[in-house]
Amino acid sequence: MDNQIMKTKRPYSGIVAHYENCLKLFGDSHLGVDWQKSEDADKRYQVMLDVIEHKKNDCVTLLDFGCGTAALLDYINKNNIHHIQYTGLDISQAFIDICKNKYSNISFFNVDILQSNILLPSFDYIIMNGVFTEKIYLTFEQMFVYFCSMIEKIYPYCKQAMAFNLRSKQVELEDAELFHLSLDELAWFLTNKFGRCFRIRNDYGLEEYTVYLYKNPW
Repeated sequence: MDNQIMKTKRPYSGIVAHYENCLKLFGDSHLGVDWQKSEDADKRYQVMLDVIEHKKNDCVTLLDFGCGTAALLDYINKNNIHHIQYTGLDISQAFIDICKNKYSNISFFNVDILQSNILLPSFDYIIMNGVFTEKIYLTFEQMFVYFCSMIEKIYPYCKQAMAFNLRSKQVELEDAELFHLSLDELAWFLTNKFGRCFRIRNDYGLEEYTVYLYKNPW
């Protein structure tokens, strides 16, 4: 399978296929985007939204990159959060079709930013929840290149900050299909490419961490 994937123009196509298979099996649910527990999924949504520095009466724009079935927007609505102007983006047409059926008044992009020259608008905040947690059949090196390329590509579209999560290496056993990235490797990449304006959150009880990458010093 690995050889088949690497012969394509998109080595990460196996990751897309994996999530589309989850969607076929479990539909619009936490299992449909391969989160094992709904309460953990909600915890991730809150941690992602904590990147937003909101001033009273100010509305912020947010891009949910890798939006899946727009479950983050479900969470926003369920918790009566009114200061976020939401936009979704996903590489999979199958997920985008569900999003548009659920939210016909919301803008959604179906695009592969590494293959397309599409010009996106800028957003105050960009969230990439679960985009880099699974590597499936990719080697660590292939996934690291994919991760770096994606962050570098989307960073210019962010005006305030972006948030993304990664699997921790501080676990009893690393899963071969998950992307476990050390804090040192992460920090070297971010510092060399974007400077030192980032925070790492490891305080919410899951075997992962979330990064807040800022455009300006705090």
